[in-house]
Amino acid sequence: MASTVPFSPAKVQMLQATNCHGHAPFGSSFAVPRTGPKQRSLAVRVSSEQEAAAAVRAPSGRSIEECEADAVAGKFPAPAAFVRPKAPDGTPEIRPLDMPKRPRRNRRSPALRAAFQETTISPANLVLPLFIHEGEEDAPIGAMPGCFRLGWQHGLLDEVYKARDVGVNSFVLFPKVPDALKSPTGIEAYNDNGLVPRTIRLLKDKFPDIE
Repeated sequence: MASTVPFSPAKVQMLQATNCHGHAPFGSSFAVPRTGPKQRSLAVRVSSEQEAAAAVRAPSGRSIEECEADAVAGKFPAPAAFVRPKAPDGTPEIRPLDMPKRPRRNRRSPALRAAFQETTISPANLVLPLFIHEGEEDAPIGAMPGCFRLGWQHGLLDEVYKARDVGVNSFVLFPKVPDALKSPTGIEAYNDNGLVPRTIRLLKDKFPDIE
């Protein structure tokens, strides 16, 4: 659509001040605007939003509305095919070697593997989690099938015996503190006769070298 805006140029006449006592310095100049009888019209074209959107096209030639409709419907354009860039002139061509076997001489025998291996994992590197509670008998954990909360004397000691037999000597305790002893400040954690301190003393008395 198009709009017409009237445009009236102003004519300015410069006057020389000769008798302006108290208003302006003697000899200063000031401008007095004066409009003429003639007016000129300036036509300005304002494009609507529909025309502006139609003028914007995707690289495929489709409008933005069509592309958005396809995106909402789950129709996305296929990605462009990958084109491997050409190597610069003079680049040597390296062909793969035709080898029936990979030359892993450092892994040829157990002796060589033991000599050149960088990482060794053994049961001594493992840490066994122990779930404990105040009761004497083991109690199954509903959220973890096959796992039990060990009685802090009998079941706990048996589990540590079995772990040490296979080389595991590091343990971490996960206690189930009774609900009556829980508080917002966790004051039970400072109790020297709590479940965890008593369990640690028991294990250290039986196995002084455990961690």
